Amino acid sequence: IFGFLGPSGAGKTTTQGVLVGLLDLQQGDVIIDGKLREGRPDKAFFNRIGVGFERPNVYKKLTGLDNLKFHAKLYNGATEDAMKVLEMVGLGEEAKKKAGDYSKGMMQRLGFARSMINKPDIWFLDEPTMGMDPTTANSIKNIIRKKQAEGTTIFMTTHNMFVADDLSDRVAFIVDGKIVAVDTPKNLKLKYGQAQVTVEYTDSGELKSETLGMTGKDKELLLKFLADHDIKTMHSGEPTLEEIFIKLTGRGLE
Repeated sequence: IFGFLGPSGAGKTTTQGVLVGLLDLQQGDVIIDGKLREGRPDKAFFNRIGVGFERPNVYKKLTGLDNLKFHAKLYNGATEDAMKVLEMVGLGEEAKKKAGDYSKGMMQRLGFARSMINKPDIWFLDEPTMGMDPTTANSIKNIIRKKQAEGTTIFMTTHNMFVADDLSDRVAFIVDGKIVAVDTPKNLKLKYGQAQVTVEYTDSGELKSETLGMTGKDKELLLKFLADHDIKTMHSGEPTLEEIFIKLTGRGLE
């Protein structure tokens, strides 16, 4: 899973549009499976990819089930069972309702289901959990993990650093159309973050806390602090991806 991360307007969706063949490439190259793509993608390429849009368009006069069945007919080769996929995303009981009667979150899940109906081996997802409640988002993330375990390559664009950190094997930070860092989430934290420990201690009967660094000269200060105080608890922590992003770019994600 490759997480493509950046604030709104950074160029994430545009990049995905170029990769999936919806937008023309103005500069640079698109390489899929080590092969340079020249011109517009062919039908074979569209048969092997799945695309989950940030704001999916669905046929509102069709039921959720018929939406998936119609979409499945656009592909050559085997497809997923439409009802099974709806059940996977929690829409089994709403399968025969018209999509126009779905809530925004339900339409989001329908679009997600549609993106995997053709059993893609390359799966492009744009903000896959946006607007979902925590339970539904967790279910969607589990589906993504399952597909990854089955060998699917996943390119995921998002500005949600928690989702990216949770799912991605590698991430890239993009700002104003330029990639400023590419690595695993762990390596980015180790390279640009600062290891810290939060210590709770008592001082004249009052419980207090202090956050101290764990490297270089800070390590000596930490050891002295531990020796000089009545320590009650210690909790180590690492920086978040969002903190690393802000450190590298000087800006937040909104």
